[in-house]
Amino acid sequence: MKITSFNPFILSPKAQETVAFFEALGFEKRHSKTGINGKDISSFRMKDPNGFYVDVAQVDSFPQDMTVIRMNVDNFDEAYEFLTARGFTNAQGSKVTDTAPPRAR
Repeated sequence: MKITSFNPFILSPKAQETVAFFEALGFEKRHSKTGINGKDISSFRMKDPNGFYVDVAQVDSFPQDMTVIRMNVDNFDEAYEFLTARGFTNAQGSKVTDTAPPRAR
């Protein structure tokens, strides 16, 4: 299994405070989304000058922050088996987000 990207994803009822913290560390907002999955959830993708990413989402229904990982791999089945065998769970239940590889420009 080859990991092609890996970054933390912080779900928080106080996302703006978390975004401000990472901005103080040199991260900048790259883009944001609202109304995710038909819910009142806002998400921010942030990047620092060294190319590191962190995602932050406003989730009002959470009593405290939760940190998960966002990971892209070349072999989903292998990665899924590896992680679930070690106690990880899919935050989306049985839903899988499958994106096509980037197109050459």
